[in-house]
Amino acid sequence: MSELPVWLVDDDPGVRESLSQWFELGELAVRSFASGEAVLAALDAGEPCGALISDVKMPGLDGLSLLRAVQALDDEVPVLLITGHGDVPMAVGAMRQGAWDFIEKPYEPERLEEQVRRALERRRLSQENRRLRQALRQGGLAARLIGEAPGMQRLRDELANLAPTRANVLVFGETGSGKEVVARCLHEFGPGQAAPFVALNCGAIAPELFESELFGHEKGAFTGALETRVGKLEHASGGTLFLDEIESMPLTAQVKLLRALQEGEVTRLGSNRVIALDLRVVAASKSDLLALASERAFREDLYYRLAIAELTIPPLRERREDIALLFAHFCRQAAEVHQRPLREMDSELFAALSRHAWPGNLRELRNAATRHTLGLDIPQLTPQPGDVPREAAGGSLNDQVAAFEASLLRAALAHHQGNIQAVLDELDLPRRTLNQKMHKYRLRRDAFV
Repeated sequence: MSELPVWLVDDDPGVRESLSQWFELGELAVRSFASGEAVLAALDAGEPCGALISDVKMPGLDGLSLLRAVQALDDEVPVLLITGHGDVPMAVGAMRQGAWDFIEKPYEPERLEEQVRRALERRRLSQENRRLRQALRQGGLAARLIGEAPGMQRLRDELANLAPTRANVLVFGETGSGKEVVARCLHEFGPGQAAPFVALNCGAIAPELFESELFGHEKGAFTGALETRVGKLEHASGGTLFLDEIESMPLTAQVKLLRALQEGEVTRLGSNRVIALDLRVVAASKSDLLALASERAFREDLYYRLAIAELTIPPLRERREDIALLFAHFCRQAAEVHQRPLREMDSELFAALSRHAWPGNLRELRNAATRHTLGLDIPQLTPQPGDVPREAAGGSLNDQVAAFEASLLRAALAHHQGNIQAVLDELDLPRRTLNQKMHKYRLRRDAFV
């Protein structure tokens, strides 16, 4: 039986009985109602509805009025209207108001069932997208992509919009900026989260091995092919294929990848069997791929196949207000991994962190946090040519310490979804002190709920 039931409303008990039997034979769950008022009562009570079939002409609440009332309660419920011949113009108008479809009497039950199944699939996808967006709103992204800089807030908003879709995404970012983290977020908060996340670093594959890595091969397909191997495209089907450093992929492999994505199928080396593909591709690059395409170093048609949407990760030097918060986060992780106590982090350390240029971005910052946790010197904090001058690092020492304190409070409030007691416990603060600091930094609890 289908997970979500089909709701059927008609004042004629014979129609309700015959359609219910038809759908049940097709293994669709059915629930029948004698009136539109009963439908609204059940929907208002939160009872699950996959799709609603309603006659237009009914005593009391007619089909069109029921459509408007259902949309007011849940505008994602597909509504199919059963109409007489004279009602067709009216039904067309109803579709403009959001009805899923209308079926004219007399109708073939097979056609009605086909439309119902499509409506149920739409309903299933809309509920899945709603669930994913709810997970994102509950702090899932904020815990993975830490930071309050405007560039990070914008990145989280864009990612929350894209994650529930199956669109291919191109991620731009400098080395160490967290491109794979973004790719994993797209996967883990997306509709294919239960399927594999398959990562391939294109810069680490020898050119002659690309075809085998991407498409797989059969035993004996070439010298050294001692056993059958599933390629990355096939392995990722249903889920996400992450192609890091896509600019390093040889042009010959780009041609074959493009064809596989266009056709939605792959054939292993040494085989004639075509294997269907259903996957999202997330590609990452630190280079301008269109500029490379103009130099004939990257295929322009592959770029447009991959870049249905684009995300850009801001480098660490452009989000200095997040450095102290990220450093403290990485220190907590390192302390847990290496079973060491958290070391003191004073204002001078944070000032030095803020002055550094961080060319290695998050990877370099994580390394510094691990060294600090292990009691080692952090050589990159010694002033080097190209480091940010003190006056560009965020103002006076007091200003930098205040910015760090505010970022810690924001992070704790976001992590605990505005639960004040949990924030007090995590930061070991008296209630009055927390209230004063939230007032000082204009932080409102309800903004994090």
